[in-house]
Amino acid sequence: MATEVKAAVFEVPALTYAYEALEPYIDAQTMHVHHDKHHQAYVDNANAAIAKAPELSGKSAEEILKDLSKVPESVRTALRNNVGGHVHHAIFWSIMAPNAGGAPTGPIADAITKTFGDFAQFQEKLNDAGVKQFGSGWTWLALGPSGLQVLSTPNQDSPISQGLHPILGNDVWEHAYYLKYQNRRAEYLKAWWNVVNWAEVNKRYEAALKK
Repeated sequence: MATEVKAAVFEVPALTYAYEALEPYIDAQTMHVHHDKHHQAYVDNANAAIAKAPELSGKSAEEILKDLSKVPESVRTALRNNVGGHVHHAIFWSIMAPNAGGAPTGPIADAITKTFGDFAQFQEKLNDAGVKQFGSGWTWLALGPSGLQVLSTPNQDSPISQGLHPILGNDVWEHAYYLKYQNRRAEYLKAWWNVVNWAEVNKRYEAALKK
C-alpha cells in the first residue's frame, strides 16, 4: 500500500490589502492574475510534486530549497521551480503595501547605508540587476555570511538554495508587469519602490540576522 501523503502541503497566502490597493503602480488586473492564477499554479504544481515524494512530507518550503541535492531527482526540477515560485511570491506580497514606499527606516536603513553608501545607490543597484536579468527571474536584496548583497536569479531559482536569506525581492517575470508596463521593465522597477513595505522588510532582516 502506498504511503499516504496530504494532498495539499502549501497554500497561497491571502493578500492583506485589496487587489487595487497598489494602484497606480501595480494595477488590480495584474494583481488578480498574478496572485490568483500564477501563484496558485506554483502551489498546485508543488503539491503535486510533493505527493510523488512522501519522504518530503512535512518539510517546509525553505528546507526543501535549502538543499535541493537531498530532493529526489525525479521531482527536483519541479520543486525547484514551483516551491521557489511559491516562496518568492509569498515574500513579494508581504513586502508590498498601500501608502508605503519612500526611504527605508530602522535597522535595514542603517544596513543599506553601511553596505551600499546610501539608499539611492542601493535602488540603482537593485534596479540594474533587475533590468539586466535576461528573461524571467527576480532581483534580490539578501543576507549572507558576508552581509547584505544584491543579486538576480533566473526563473524561480532561489537565493535560499545559495545559502542566502532573501530580505527583499522584486519579480521581473513579464506577468508581474506586462499588462501595465508592456516591455518597459525599467519603468516598472522604478515605480515599484512606491509600494515597498519597509516595516515588513525590517522584520525579515531582523529574523534573518537571528538565523
